[in-house]
Amino acid sequence: MFRIPLSIALAAVLSLAACGGPNPFNAPEEETDGGTDGGTGGDDGTPIQSDRGLPPGTSSPSPDNAIVRYEANDSAGGGGFAEGIEYDRATDTFTVDNLAFDGDNTYARGTAVSSLGPFAVYESDVTTTDPVTGNVIDTFPYRGIYGVSRTGQTEFAIVRTGGYLNYGFGGFVYQRNAEDAAGNPVTLDLPTEGDAEYAGDYAGVRIFDGRGGLEYVTGDASMLIDFKDFNDSQAGVLLRVRNRRLYDVNGNDITSAYLDALEADNADLIRPRANDGSGNEVLANIGSRVNPNVADANGEIVQEIFARYSETDGTSFEAGDGQYYAIMSGQNASEIVGVLVMEGADARSDATFQETGGFIVYRQ
Repeated sequence: MFRIPLSIALAAVLSLAACGGPNPFNAPEEETDGGTDGGTGGDDGTPIQSDRGLPPGTSSPSPDNAIVRYEANDSAGGGGFAEGIEYDRATDTFTVDNLAFDGDNTYARGTAVSSLGPFAVYESDVTTTDPVTGNVIDTFPYRGIYGVSRTGQTEFAIVRTGGYLNYGFGGFVYQRNAEDAAGNPVTLDLPTEGDAEYAGDYAGVRIFDGRGGLEYVTGDASMLIDFKDFNDSQAGVLLRVRNRRLYDVNGNDITSAYLDALEADNADLIRPRANDGSGNEVLANIGSRVNPNVADANGEIVQEIFARYSETDGTSFEAGDGQYYAIMSGQNASEIVGVLVMEGADARSDATFQETGGFIVYRQ
């Protein structure tokens, strides 16, 4: 499973090529005493019991310690199978265990797509060799996205494949580290008053149930938090992902083509009037449903999300829904890392898409 990582060099944000050893994303070895989230779990992958739906991981979270969360194992859908995720700065590679047909478990920096904004992209081997016969065997196309904050306090990793006719195998992990990039202890100082705005980047992958293939998506992430009402009886949190653009596995922008297909099935669709500032069409914004009990004193957040398109008759329809999971970090909750998972109908086929994306936002 996933251990608390070693501190990460700040250069890893863009170049990810600094010297140093592997940076593991594996589960901490700790007792499973129920913790402050009222559940059991830990490094055996057993989901923690929580009325807010936290993913499995740290069994005794607190604002003063590191927290790691990873995707629950879904034996039916294939999510949560990725284990042993480690990043090696010296070779700029990832190793990922427990995923079938991904070569020698080593993922190199992407060729056609090497980064999505500030986040790095990695890909599995195209082929592998039978050690007995020497025959060259084709593998499945796995892709990984890795993001680390400017301070090194928080990070995430996502692994998915488009090699199956269903969602296939993969996983994600996100965490608040024990130390930042400078080796300083990381804690959460949660404010009790005022409102705060956060902004940063978003990137993810889309895979499908009903057809093969993998696509990338990028966007701008923002959050609003009302710290005055950051308790069990109030909501206090709002996530938005804007300026979402869709790319094929080779990095070609296919946003407009996707909207053409969506419009063919929804003649009254209002094409997004807003663009990314450069005149490019964008997908529908992702928003969150404002509900109570979405956050806790440890800085962990779980909230429902949706993507919605408007029509000329004044109605709207949802093109996807799901959840996001996040952790706050730093003095005055200076940054937030999170992962969202959203599903919806693919406009170009009878398949269903699953979009898994990571974001890191900073207090403005």
